[in-house]
Amino acid sequence: MRPLAFVDLETTGATATHDRITEIGIVEVDADGVVREWQQLVNPGMSIPPFIEQLTGISNALVADAPPFESVASEALRRLEGRLFIAHNARFDYGFLKNEFKRLGIPFRAPVLCTVKLSRALFPEHHRHNLDSLIERHGLQAAARHRALADAQLIHQFWQKIHVDRSPEAIETAIQAQNGKLSLPPQLDARLIDELPETAGVYLFYDADGLPLHIGPATDLRKGVLAHFKHKRPSAKEARLAQQVSRIDWVETSGEIGALLTEARLVRQLRPGRPQTPEQPDEICTWMLVDEGNDWLRPQLLPARDLEFSLRSACYGLYRNAKEAHSRLRALADSEKLCRSLLGLEKHAPGQPCAGYSSKSCKGACCGKESLARHTVRLLSALTQQKLVSWPFPGPALIREGDEGHLLDGWRYLGTVRRDEEIDALLAAGRPPFDRDTYKILAKYVGKMTPLAVQRTASPE
Repeated sequence: MRPLAFVDLETTGATATHDRITEIGIVEVDADGVVREWQQLVNPGMSIPPFIEQLTGISNALVADAPPFESVASEALRRLEGRLFIAHNARFDYGFLKNEFKRLGIPFRAPVLCTVKLSRALFPEHHRHNLDSLIERHGLQAAARHRALADAQLIHQFWQKIHVDRSPEAIETAIQAQNGKLSLPPQLDARLIDELPETAGVYLFYDADGLPLHIGPATDLRKGVLAHFKHKRPSAKEARLAQQVSRIDWVETSGEIGALLTEARLVRQLRPGRPQTPEQPDEICTWMLVDEGNDWLRPQLLPARDLEFSLRSACYGLYRNAKEAHSRLRALADSEKLCRSLLGLEKHAPGQPCAGYSSKSCKGACCGKESLARHTVRLLSALTQQKLVSWPFPGPALIREGDEGHLLDGWRYLGTVRRDEEIDALLAAGRPPFDRDTYKILAKYVGKMTPLAVQRTASPE
């Protein structure tokens, strides 16, 4: 039997790059079956949030006299080295320990096994695989919950239980399946697999010259990256990407929304897979309707860069440039038999039929054969599917996601904050230009937005 380490941590929060460990629990099982246990409170060097105190029972007072992680790092490393790292939601615990060791300049790598995934593989008939479900389902004995050693003991009990209920072959198959059949390119360091977190974020592929090849969002960075190298028969595009990728970086976010917004920003900045030469920005534009009187609404093309997209104004469609916008409007006019002249696409003498009337592609609103009001109604009906969502607030808004907040204004993404005092700095930096991809992301999450009441008091000196 291989040496094992059943591990559980208590922490100040969910983000390994920001939060810190408050308690470590390890159950060591040697190859000959000898079992040792270790539990250690850790001073995180930061305040423990009240809800974490309530959940774990670990208070700021309890860790006040505990050693910092740097004082127990060597002991933790000694107990983990050379062992299979087993934990429930293993990448959480593994990621926190890796980050703590990294802060001290200590490299830490270990083969990892997640008992959540193991339970799903061995007991697929069940839908819930959290630790409380395993306790109930398998009759595990919990000395306590949400304390590090007690939870590590539960994971060890689950390991013992599956070796009674399932065959060694089934268990080994489930273990091997967790990492899958990978075909990592030879130029990539295989140790990368141990580095990848199972958190949301954005991953970036670079070639040997440091140029970006691909940027992708993922709710699970590890799955997102490794999916590129698990194809039995990769497409030509995937095979080409695998041959070229030489380095992989990633940016962790608090959730899916943060990943999508970060991806849009990085794609706009780095332009993966495109020549790294100066490029003219897209002249994103949209149609608005101008009231010309007598029930005639005429489309007017405006650049989206500085528009407010407020509730007082309706906008239709987002186009890369004026050429695309006019082409789409012409196609709409032809399909709905709208008057190109009244749409501003062609010139004609007032009161006279346009060229389209004679070819029966216009119903005659230009020459009184159709009322202007009827023409306007048909235009509005045709544009309905292209109507943009109006910015629903008189000022900025915030989307809370995990322990972060995404600051927005007029469909612009201003940035992400962890503390409320960071908001004023982002607001003072001003709004970036309107971006079509960012709008498409945010329009799906209007229900999660909260209006932000911020009064700016800065005055020029």
